[in-house]
Amino acid sequence: MATLKITKHNFEEEVLNSKEPVLLDFWASWCGPCRMVSPTVDEIANEVQGSAKVGKVNVDEESELAAKFRVMSIPTLMVVKEGKVSATAVGVRPKKDILKMLEV
Repeated sequence: MATLKITKHNFEEEVLNSKEPVLLDFWASWCGPCRMVSPTVDEIANEVQGSAKVGKVNVDEESELAAKFRVMSIPTLMVVKEGKVSATAVGVRPKKDILKMLEV
């Protein structure tokens, strides 16, 4: 499954009401570290299909969502379970660390 494009319009349905955990990648096209972590996030989306969702939030297009989650630096990776943030990491992370966030 490819990553989902998360917007304020689908956020409630795809993230808050999700039965499975959701890994969110807050990013921007001009952000070098975001481009470094993006392929890893895409790989994870394929690996966790059926047990978790992976979504990307473009902070330039979705500034309301970025503000709601107090995203100050990007990339910010966040796991939302049952409507609540269960894990957060800022900056480029190894794949194993990102997968571990989903287990919390």
